[in-house]
Amino acid sequence: MSDFAQRRFSVGLLVTLALTSPALLAAPQVITLTQLPCQFLQSEDGHDRGYRSTSADECKQINAATGEQRVANATPLTLKAGDYIFRVTNKNVPYSLGFWLRGDGLLARATLPSVSGGGLETGTTLDYRIHLTPGEYRYSCPLNPTPDYKLVVTP
Repeated sequence: MSDFAQRRFSVGLLVTLALTSPALLAAPQVITLTQLPCQFLQSEDGHDRGYRSTSADECKQINAATGEQRVANATPLTLKAGDYIFRVTNKNVPYSLGFWLRGDGLLARATLPSVSGGGLETGTTLDYRIHLTPGEYRYSCPLNPTPDYKLVVTP
């Protein structure tokens, strides 16, 4: 077999293997999150707290008074390890927001995958892609700011 034919066969074999691999065939699961002033709607069991905010400082005050109790009463998000898209929408927050998903605690923050980004203007939606491995995570919006919500990833 010529070098060209051998390379073509090798490339064709790699493409065939890649296209038939179950890991590559599975599309990432989409997790939808909606940010309202000072909170993620789905993270608080779909309960819109009705907060109004024109600045991050207002949310800091609101969450200093109520955030810990709200998170303690919220159901943690539980997912299986794998590929995900966190689709985050800024619904009626009149300033730019972001999203930050990271390991829970210093060691986990250093060893577990994370994703973050900003640019969520009022009415916009952005996707944040990540491959999650087993462990405990926190997610929030430091720009809104929201409480740190819990995410548990199982094998």
